Amino acid sequence: MNTFFGIIQNNVAILNEDESLHCVKVLRHKVGDIIQVIDGKGIRAIGKIEAAHAKQCAVSLTEKEVVKKTRNYYLHVAIAPTKNMDRIEWFTEKATEIGIDEISFLKCKNSERTVVKIDRIIKVAESALKQSQQAFLPKINEVGEYKEFIKRNTSDIKLIAHCEKETKKHLKQFIAPNKSYTILIGPEGDFNSQEIKDALDLNFIPTSLGTSRLRTETAGLFACNALAVLID
Repeated sequence: MNTFFGIIQNNVAILNEDESLHCVKVLRHKVGDIIQVIDGKGIRAIGKIEAAHAKQCAVSLTEKEVVKKTRNYYLHVAIAPTKNMDRIEWFTEKATEIGIDEISFLKCKNSERTVVKIDRIIKVAESALKQSQQAFLPKINEVGEYKEFIKRNTSDIKLIAHCEKETKKHLKQFIAPNKSYTILIGPEGDFNSQEIKDALDLNFIPTSLGTSRLRTETAGLFACNALAVLID
């Protein structure tokens, strides 16, 4: 059964234009066909297509399930977007499949990219959500100034992964259930010394992601995978 992303209200689901086009024109679904719909907010439903239009497909729901989150932690990765957007899209896709709650994009001093097409990133996340048969879409935020982001962050455990030589605790040492985490991942040129100091002054803790020097997107994915494995 094909799965689509849509807005669910009561016993009706409406697919957006992209999903409707894929449903009707690519997969050639028609009125009466049975499909599955997820809304990214914890509802998974099955229903019958009542209106098969390429711009807006309407589905009458016959079954609806409210899914409970299975992860007992909240993970927010704040990452500087890479120069090559394919790499940050890859991170978004894989992080969504593994499990992540929120992604923020940081504008840092060494950033090579300061503009991200958020609509495109959301589509990548939606596709990964359908592929992995999950029910919760991560919150995806616009690019923001690094200094403003660290000032307003209120996670239980606030970590910064940088490449400067200093004593750092490995990520596994912070593992605990029922906590909210924010992990800062720098640009390809790393955070500069002032950015690191600013984070430490706001109670971010330097953390190690291992002995290898990781690419930006790899570091972000490592954090997702480490928490998924070590906490679950």
